[in-house]
Amino acid sequence: MDLAFSDEDRAFQQEVKEWLDINWPEEKRQRAKKSAMRRLSKEEHVTWQKALANKGWATTNWPREYADVSFSPNQNYIFDLETARVGAPGIIPFGIKMVAPVIMKFGTDEQKKQFLPDIKHTNVWWCQGYSEPGSGSDLASLSMKAEDKGDHYLVNGTKTWTTLAQYADWIFCLVRTSNEEIRQKGISFLLIDMKSPGIEIAPIVTLDQPSEGHQEINSVFFTDVKVPKSNLVGEEGKGWTCAKYLLEFERGNAYSPGLKGAIKTLKYIASQESDSSGGVLADRQQITDKISNIEVQVLALEFTEFRILSSLAAGQNVGPESSLLKTRGTELQQAITELAMELSGMYAVPLDMSTPNPGDNFQPAGPNYANGTTQAYFNNRKVTIFAGSNEIQRNIMSKLVLGL
Repeated sequence: MDLAFSDEDRAFQQEVKEWLDINWPEEKRQRAKKSAMRRLSKEEHVTWQKALANKGWATTNWPREYADVSFSPNQNYIFDLETARVGAPGIIPFGIKMVAPVIMKFGTDEQKKQFLPDIKHTNVWWCQGYSEPGSGSDLASLSMKAEDKGDHYLVNGTKTWTTLAQYADWIFCLVRTSNEEIRQKGISFLLIDMKSPGIEIAPIVTLDQPSEGHQEINSVFFTDVKVPKSNLVGEEGKGWTCAKYLLEFERGNAYSPGLKGAIKTLKYIASQESDSSGGVLADRQQITDKISNIEVQVLALEFTEFRILSSLAAGQNVGPESSLLKTRGTELQQAITELAMELSGMYAVPLDMSTPNPGDNFQPAGPNYANGTTQAYFNNRKVTIFAGSNEIQRNIMSKLVLGL
């Protein structure tokens, strides 16, 4: 495994840096730092993703026949590294990274022509309809029903934990089209227009939600929703195949670039916060040991990602390694937010201390680095659950890697 980047990779890294200086300049970087959890509005996300699309960098995970630019595994890693370094937002994954590959793999030519151009340029916003009340990690137990009515399906049921559904124009859903002894065989993959009559969205208020504008997850209710049969992706009853294919993209992320940036923040907090004895927290061996322990684990994860990058560059598939990355990456995300809470102390208590707008008569209660610490801690409780809980990931690894 060669860990050195090539001259071409270094040139690409410089290109990314220069592009970010223009499209994610210092003013935006500082404003994002002062906003709790660096949350952006829908308009800000769309503007960012359109800038990426104009550069050809929004759809680099797509096959070359559909994408303007295809990144090599090394370029993907470099891009993630540089965007994490400046705190630029990631791609909202539901359209570009999740449903688009499914449409490419299993969709009809008409579906590809209808949906892929708008997904590429973020002209439509997608959300994911997988989980239901009582059907999360055991996704095959889902019960949302799609009845065959000739030229359309009639959909009834509920999806929950639906991220940013309040922004969505379309939703891709797993629905039950038949009841089979093997539950996975009765599931189909449907694309549903969120403007269809009979769809209702209800916000789920969470502990990391201090004020309006930061709401993230929802329940979506479907009552006699008519969905054209032309919106079925793949064969009826074969939606489980689509679902498994999609999850490979949901789990196959590189975690170490963002985690390394978070460790830098931990070190900065430790260098600024008083230890109540005339020094700072960074002077305490117990604190430096905790940070170093997480840093070693992140480095181990990074080398694992490098090994996978090397395999991908050789044309191999990720396979069960995606479960390994998801498990370790999310557990380290939680460990970092827990330590950030400890280091920030009482300044972590206010949920949102965003820098006031002109004319506001209040000031932040603490330093910018503590802003959003509690929100991030609460929000990251979910990361070991979504995309298949880490318990499920360990089952996958034990079966496919260890043969248990």
